[in-house]
Amino acid sequence: MIKYLFFLSPLLCFGQSYAPEPGIAGSTAIHKDSSVFIGWATGVTVDRGPQLIVNSSFGYASYGSESDATGQATGTSVLSLGDGGEAILTFSAPISNGVGADFAVFENGFLDHYLELAFVEVSSDGINYTRFDAISEIQTSLQLTNFDTVNCAYVTNFAGKYRANFGTPFDLEELSGTTGLDISAITHVKIIDVVGNLDPQFGTFDSQGTIINDPYPTMFESGGFDLDAVGVIHSDLLDLTAPTSSIVIYPNPTNGIFRICSNEDYKVKVYSSSGRLILEDNRPDSIDLSAFDSGCFFVHLICEKMNFVQKVMKY
Repeated sequence: MIKYLFFLSPLLCFGQSYAPEPGIAGSTAIHKDSSVFIGWATGVTVDRGPQLIVNSSFGYASYGSESDATGQATGTSVLSLGDGGEAILTFSAPISNGVGADFAVFENGFLDHYLELAFVEVSSDGINYTRFDAISEIQTSLQLTNFDTVNCAYVTNFAGKYRANFGTPFDLEELSGTTGLDISAITHVKIIDVVGNLDPQFGTFDSQGTIINDPYPTMFESGGFDLDAVGVIHSDLLDLTAPTSSIVIYPNPTNGIFRICSNEDYKVKVYSSSGRLILEDNRPDSIDLSAFDSGCFFVHLICEKMNFVQKVMKY
């Protein structure tokens, strides 16, 4: 939410086990202008929650629009989710599992220790989602209000851990082995607002069953988690380039069949717009997409000295 604070009173917690704020040794925060980002979310759908989960008569969060959550993080233009609201983000190409963090989520907190948290889930089919194991060590004896702060080192694997312009990173390797999840081709990222009410009837719990103490209530049109952006760090289909003179794919757009012209040996893989591998072959002269619906496809050529990806449109 957009914050209106007049008094800040840090509250004691019973742990401090995780990465600290930006600028402190050991922090995992990633600035929005970092060169590690190779892309940003391109689409979003949102299901907003109420301003006050215990009484929906106050209305629902309404601040910002879907476009505020796509593209590069700004620190200002955000999509507010409300209590328990959620947003699902999509990308021009699937996120893949690389070395270290694979994507990062940005919120608009204006202080290092004013935390508005959210769970993060991922999917490789847009249907089944897997949640990162989020852990909170924030005290649970006294409700945090909209005027309270808490050290970000008390939480891990929550979006919103870091202040505006600094993304919270997530590593897909942590979800390796999950049935039904292909961590090499993540097509959807879901952000779910944490309701910080300490009343178990309305509050939310971390992966260890601990109720989460988050600023509450936030009865504003900008209440709840404020989604700024999701930045992509690893994608097999975004960060691959090759000299355009060495490979030619034509015609593009195509009515079904396109040709590949290259002087090098190559293997080709064709992916649907959702990141599903639909065809692969060794050095074909042409590819036939006649059996597939119209739309966007990603053609990935794997050569000895380089890799190349091009979007092909079928009409």
